Amino acid sequence: MTDNFPALRNELRQGYRDLMQAIPDQMKGFGDLHRAAVADGALPQTTKELMAVAIANCTQCDDCITLHMHDALRAGATPDMVHEAIGVALLMGGGPASTYATHALRALEQFSA
Repeated sequence: MTDNFPALRNELRQGYRDLMQAIPDQMKGFGDLHRAAVADGALPQTTKELMAVAIANCTQCDDCITLHMHDALRAGATPDMVHEAIGVALLMGGGPASTYATHALRALEQFSA
């Protein structure tokens, strides 16, 4: 578990830049998929990013929590919205999701600071 979600985000972004140099075609495809998946549509981007936070919580991925928490807040998610998304993750993920819910809460606090 990370103690500093903003620093982890910077590290991940550098890793993605490195991957873009190493495998540009694959990373371009992944980037296109990412942008399309979270773009406003029938569901707004905020909702999609909150879904990603909840899924990241259930799959126990600090890296994904980091990236999607940042993007959810940037897209306009409020702390109350994040709290509700974490609640849904608890419903769907049970005990393991409850431990990662603490990570999501810390990421929310750090990115909101």
